[in-house]
Amino acid sequence: MPNTPADIGPGEFYPVVGVGPHPQPWPTGDQYDPELLANGDRRNVLDHYRYWTVAAIVADLNTKRHGLQIAIENWQHDLNIGSIVRTANAFNVSAVHIVGKRDWNKRGAMVTDRYLHVHHHEDAAALRRWADDRGLELIGVDNLPGSVPLETAVLPERCVLLLGQEGDGLSADARDSCARVLAIAQYGSTRSINAGAAAAMDDREHFEATRQAVMRSREQLTASLASMGFEVLPSAANFVFARHPDRSDRTPGRHRHPDRP
Repeated sequence: MPNTPADIGPGEFYPVVGVGPHPQPWPTGDQYDPELLANGDRRNVLDHYRYWTVAAIVADLNTKRHGLQIAIENWQHDLNIGSIVRTANAFNVSAVHIVGKRDWNKRGAMVTDRYLHVHHHEDAAALRRWADDRGLELIGVDNLPGSVPLETAVLPERCVLLLGQEGDGLSADARDSCARVLAIAQYGSTRSINAGAAAAMDDREHFEATRQAVMRSREQLTASLASMGFEVLPSAANFVFARHPDRSDRTPGRHRHPDRP
């Protein structure tokens, strides 16, 4: 008799059931993996990606990645790195950077690193040079004297957030390499939180900041078009449909807000 979730002991994982072999006729398209169609897909992926090849999933994710990138210092094979990578996958960040030792504990990532772009840098200075070459601000996250509260900071849509080791926090090299350092507010008795949890909060803060920027820009664009006599349809997306009364014979135009491609 199969185990139930209540039977699973500490440190064990309830088996991911997934889906069995796809019934005939099979769907067509380059994204599908014939082996998975024949034998079933037991991977921990969204239903939308069932039976897709890893390459096809990555290619689709690349079309909608967020501008945020996450970097983690790895000097002591921190066990939290895996959970940080898994969180980065959940938010579909542009890339993950491992700073320090090349080998890292992948168990906690649950193979989600296969769907991310993972880069390695020898030290924080090398990461800073990489970020500068691409016009990305490198921002540290640690509770240090002089750090700015994360919840009140203004973050660019495209940036790299650098987290330090569990316990030690950011190294001196990392602090010197960052343009600024942000801190997550603490309200209990401990001075720090788990690095994996910090990464999740950082991702969520960045996502919310970007969403608010989109909303502000959309409102400004709508008001500007209305002041010029355009009829603007209500929108909850990152674009608006507008039509000028003098050109009512034309299909409404789609205008994206300036902060998004």
